[in-house]
Amino acid sequence: MKNLKVGLQLGYWGSGPPPNAVELVAEAERLGYDSVWTAEAYGSDALTPLAWWGSQTERVRLGTALCQLSARTPTAMGMAAITMDHLSRGRFVLGLGVSGPQVVEGWYGQSFEKPLARTREYVDIVRQVVAREDVVTNAGPHYPLPYPGGTGLGKPLKSITHPLRKEVQIVMGAEGPKNIALAAEIADGWFPIFFSPGAVDAYQPYLDEGFARQGARHAADEFEVLAFAATIMSDDIESAADMMRPMLALYIGGMGAKSMNFHFDVFSRMGYEAEATKIQELYLEGRKDEAAAAVPTKLVEDTALIGPKEKIRDDIERWRESIATTLLVSGDVKTLQTIAELAL
Repeated sequence: MKNLKVGLQLGYWGSGPPPNAVELVAEAERLGYDSVWTAEAYGSDALTPLAWWGSQTERVRLGTALCQLSARTPTAMGMAAITMDHLSRGRFVLGLGVSGPQVVEGWYGQSFEKPLARTREYVDIVRQVVAREDVVTNAGPHYPLPYPGGTGLGKPLKSITHPLRKEVQIVMGAEGPKNIALAAEIADGWFPIFFSPGAVDAYQPYLDEGFARQGARHAADEFEVLAFAATIMSDDIESAADMMRPMLALYIGGMGAKSMNFHFDVFSRMGYEAEATKIQELYLEGRKDEAAAAVPTKLVEDTALIGPKEKIRDDIERWRESIATTLLVSGDVKTLQTIAELAL
């Protein structure tokens, strides 16, 4: 039986920090969870909470799931990686993602153009910063270093701070086929924001393409797949699904434009194109409650852990048998305890 690691996904904040985060992190470490993760969208950032809460831990890996490329220059991200790795004594994992055009252009005021090429350059620069083997340079068009033009006084530099480790693990969030292949090629792991253990064909060909590329960092059996599964324990499966439907409707229908919504595309590749189309149409018409009601229970069950304890025990085995190497969960202390009992 494959060893399935478990991690705690704290995500990003709504109106304010979760009041029980310190308790959850402490319990995750006590229970033997492998890792704790934070995120960012366009509110709370990923690094500050991770450092604050992570300072009270000794063993769990501390990761970002994920930091947005446009939030920081690649050298600033490399500085943060070196800093976090020192403070955590070698437990930091850098999760990166390109986000979408609404956030990149609307929040960060940057162009979303050529996300794959930007990601490749960004990751290479971060690795240069962390390795500290030479001055950092980049000839690419997206993050040229030194900056061409300007005063003409820019010069290649090397981090003042020596890294704790020459490499920090980089995990990429990716949804589109080309981005998944890129993650398999240049990263150490992959975050599928929505993952179904029964729809591996929606991802596997693109992962295989990346692993087969010349210069790929890892073979498939050395690569992490950190799959999030929202967890709601209830004897009533439909009521548990009802708690998930509004969030899924938001992502499928409203997180992105009709012409470009990566989450919509993921569910379409999972085999839910007709259902996703209906959800999106209702959502974009402002009929959000109807859009949520249109989310099938099976879709929820395919991508989350819902229902009574016995059902969740069986469902976890589907994740264990899939390509997932780590199950990322969220919930209250009791939920974390039950997942540890069932999965670890």
